[in-house]
Amino acid sequence: MQLNFARTQERILVTHDDDFLILNNQGIEHSGIAYCQKDAKPIGYIIRMLILLYEVATPEEMKGRIEYL
Repeated sequence: MQLNFARTQERILVTHDDDFLILNNQGIEHSGIAYCQKDAKPIGYIIRMLILLYEVATPEEMKGRIEYL
């Protein structure tokens, strides 16, 4: 499972797949999810928001958290 792999690598999962929101609501542990609806934002915007997230949030703060881009 991608969330488990990302957690063991201490990485945030970047996705547009709604299923990961469901897994979060079911209490599945993860290192963080950065979510954006498919085709909702230009790729440049998504990259800028991911850089900002990297600069302001620690890995510990992102555990179990969803960041909506």
